Amino acid sequence: MKARLLTGAASVGLIALLTACGAASPETDAGTGKGTPTPESSASVEVTDGRSPSPTPSAIALPTDCRAILSDDVLAQLDGVPLNDAAFGPSGVGEDGTLTCNWADPGADTTRLTTTISTMNRGPALDMLNALADEEGFASFTPDGGTRCEKTWANEQYPVTDGRTLFWRDDILIDTRYSNLAPDGYTSSIVEHIYD
Repeated sequence: MKARLLTGAASVGLIALLTACGAASPETDAGTGKGTPTPESSASVEVTDGRSPSPTPSAIALPTDCRAILSDDVLAQLDGVPLNDAAFGPSGVGEDGTLTCNWADPGADTTRLTTTISTMNRGPALDMLNALADEEGFASFTPDGGTRCEKTWANEQYPVTDGRTLFWRDDILIDTRYSNLAPDGYTSSIVEHIYD
């Protein structure tokens, strides 16, 4: 009984962290953040028929260019790394507007960085981020008016670091997975481009 209460209290605490202002933690992966953490933006709600509210669509457009979302400093760190080589599957703008950016050399065994920028409503986004924190040990905090979760780990085959960084704000999800390629300021550069 006590274990259930402690588990419930931990889950409530994490939900509070993801939905309120929290302290920033050290960045450990692609995209070193900047700025002071602020409360997470709430999706606006519109009551359509008096029975149930539905989220209004995000007023922020998804980006359409993998290079344009990055600062000159980040692009310099990616100099020489091929972008969207066909060997890595579909990339660029998808039918639903999702942007996929694959930074990788097909001749390399593991060095790779893939970012997907898509729309995701608040409820599903927070459910996913809570699950990553609860079940997979991701660190979560609230910088730049959004919610960020991140984790790094040792590659199982090569002596390099792999990781994943997610940032959600205003119905936009930035999801980056990488192996041995983590430019400083990467995620923050995308956040600045989309929201500023």
